[in-house]
Amino acid sequence: MHVGLIGLGNMGGPLAGWLLKSGFPLVVHDLNKGTAAAPLEQGAVWADSPGHVAEQCDVVATCVPGPPEMEAATLGPQGVIQGIRPGAIYIDHTTNSPEVVRKVGAAVKERNAHMLDAPLDGGREGAIAGDLTLFVGGDAAILQRARPVLESFSKSVVWVGELGAGSVAKIVHNVLAMSIDLILTECLTLGVKAEVALPQLVEAFRRGSALGDNMSLVKRWPETLLRGDFAARFALKLAHKDYGLAAELAERYGVPTQMMDLCRDEISEALRRGWGDKDRTVASLLQEERANVTLRLPNP
Repeated sequence: MHVGLIGLGNMGGPLAGWLLKSGFPLVVHDLNKGTAAAPLEQGAVWADSPGHVAEQCDVVATCVPGPPEMEAATLGPQGVIQGIRPGAIYIDHTTNSPEVVRKVGAAVKERNAHMLDAPLDGGREGAIAGDLTLFVGGDAAILQRARPVLESFSKSVVWVGELGAGSVAKIVHNVLAMSIDLILTECLTLGVKAEVALPQLVEAFRRGSALGDNMSLVKRWPETLLRGDFAARFALKLAHKDYGLAAELAERYGVPTQMMDLCRDEISEALRRGWGDKDRTVASLLQEERANVTLRLPNP
């Protein structure tokens, strides 16, 4: 099974490595050819456009920042649609708009090919470790055909419904995770202000029933906020995009989202500070400023 991968950034780069380790012949493309250096050294083949990737592959995937990039890579000049083979499977790993996914899916179907939307959960950390969770929308039988590819870089592949359902599940899951982070900051600043030492408070939260093995405290925050290191693992501007997608979804279905809107406003304020290219956890600095509390653990 020949596999194509379009997008070799923070998430796509590690995915390429896992696909090659699993023995799949791999064709790659990115707007920046420099990002392909590692997979090319490991045996991948370069293609000059998404369409040329699709011409050579049984399964072709995109892993790009958002809906405009995915739409350009598929429906644009020399896009995937121009080269996809009849019977081939196109998989989108972007955190995407379900409406865009279904639009592209209709075009894929016209070419007698198949589409799955399978956004990635677990961040760059999960991509590097090969233990991502995938929320997959599309025909369950097509998912079974694609499963060996998806399982090469994931620990769990969860089918959630028809095409577009994967994007819906990922949007609401992302907003949940990011909103927990913002509320967690508020609770920690209150606890510290009320004279509980931060190391003891963090340990209490780790052991408590509210969070348990929450990724923010166990993986992300020890490397970002609690160290003061905001190099982008998941950029703030992408978090802002995800909140926008969730707002569109809520408006479409008439669902009130008061807490989500408050958190989205917080992300927007952080973006106005010029922090778009920093890790999304940088938004927690706003609460630190208001509370006059700095949440930094001592160096081990």
